Amino acid sequence: MPVAPDPLDVREKVRAFALALPGAGEEFPWGESVVKVNKKVFVFLGVGDGSHPPRIGVKLTDPEVHAHALTVPGAEPSGYGLGRAGWVSVPFAEGTPAAEVLCEWVEESYRVIAPKRLIAELDAR
Repeated sequence: MPVAPDPLDVREKVRAFALALPGAGEEFPWGESVVKVNKKVFVFLGVGDGSHPPRIGVKLTDPEVHAHALTVPGAEPSGYGLGRAGWVSVPFAEGTPAAEVLCEWVEESYRVIAPKRLIAELDAR
């Protein structure tokens, strides 16, 4: 039986992917990690010290991708009214998709938030 990946390892893979996107930078408002582009958050990563259950928050505007994300056990529309704008909070737990899928969701969130010139730079890679 395969061993489930460590949620903090998955979080770190997703964080590294997000930070490698053009113009991305990490900040720590509220003591939690967020990755921004053009001063706007495109992924919430929570805290990485294991003190809280790891989760990711991304903005998914593609209806199929959004619906898929909400099928993950424990996933829910993000709080503070963000869910109405397409934001989804997904815990890193049993049943969470592989890091590669989470990175695809991060890229979709990035493409919704980033300016066109940075999306063009990403597409040119």
